[in-house]
Amino acid sequence: MKNYIEDTYKQVRLQEGQRVIEQFLLACYFHPGLPTKELARKLLLPIPVATAIKKELIKAGAIQQGSGVRCTAEGEAFIEQKLGFGGLDRELYEKLMKDDEAWKTELVDLKTEMETIFAGRPQVDVQIDQSKCTVETSLRRAILCLRYQSLVGKKILCVGDDDLVSISLGLLLKRLFPGNQQRPEQIDVVDIDERFLQYITDVSKQKALTVACHQADLRQPLPKKLQGGYDCFFTDPPYTLQGMALFLSRGISGLQKQKGLSIFLSFAHKSPDFTLNMQREFVLAGLTVREVLSHFNEYEAAQMIGNKGQMIVLTTTEMTAQTIKHSFLESLYTGEETPSKREYQCKRCKRSIQVGAQAKIVTIEQLKKRGCPRCKHQSFELLSRRRAQD
Repeated sequence: MKNYIEDTYKQVRLQEGQRVIEQFLLACYFHPGLPTKELARKLLLPIPVATAIKKELIKAGAIQQGSGVRCTAEGEAFIEQKLGFGGLDRELYEKLMKDDEAWKTELVDLKTEMETIFAGRPQVDVQIDQSKCTVETSLRRAILCLRYQSLVGKKILCVGDDDLVSISLGLLLKRLFPGNQQRPEQIDVVDIDERFLQYITDVSKQKALTVACHQADLRQPLPKKLQGGYDCFFTDPPYTLQGMALFLSRGISGLQKQKGLSIFLSFAHKSPDFTLNMQREFVLAGLTVREVLSHFNEYEAAQMIGNKGQMIVLTTTEMTAQTIKHSFLESLYTGEETPSKREYQCKRCKRSIQVGAQAKIVTIEQLKKRGCPRCKHQSFELLSRRRAQD
């Protein structure tokens, strides 16, 4: 079968990249009969560019003109067989694509299933800046991936995944394609935490999801087998500038060398000066900002960021490249950058306990697990917090 996208791109070298040809073809498939001007508006394309794409796809035999633009039988077969849309629950797909809130009524059963899975997650390790996002957040990330046409038929990389986005992506795909046919998607997770990797692996086997896990320290380059093949990636990196730059760079190394690919970056809301430095990192990496969704992410017990975070959707360009190619030796996590000493008080016996990088107990999670050294109670109140050097 012809690859209409690659063949058309060879004939019409678009500044927008070949992804826009795929989007044009999908628009003709899901909305047959649209005029060229409406297709151009829908895809944010200049009309001459949309017209050039249309002419080449007609010449190739993928679409036809007549009462608007629509796919031929060959074009439909290409979309269903090669792009992976065969067997789609089209009604559900179109509801999720059109309505931001549709998932609340259409995916109630999926949300309930995910709540059970999320309840069994390992305890977060705050030393590596882990925090638990809510079920709703993880599901909304998967739907965002769908709406950016980066899910169906795609290879997806999760650069760190204590939020179980990989599970949400896999379950959403199963819901969209209720048949038991073999799916072309590939979802890979790379993380340093073997606890989460094992949990994701166990859930994936139980739910028959196409998710594979790979243990790696992102201070080192990605394993060769994970480089250069993905269509998009998700990351929720440490909330330091260097942490963001490192995770972003490792994710870029996993992408195909192609314009128009999506990157889903979750990050804390920061000051204007910090945000300016973030944007400089985007420019250095050759990325453009497609969309910023404030308060998109919600987290459990993440008071330091107000339990909320933003989703930044980035897009690759001709200039996209890693900014960190070799081993990373600088401080990475929040605790390494601004180490602090905290004093907690046991709510039962009132004993004070020091917690911090230079103390015997490093985190409050460790303290709760061990219990109070005097009475073994596991509930504490924060009395004071100060930088370690103070």
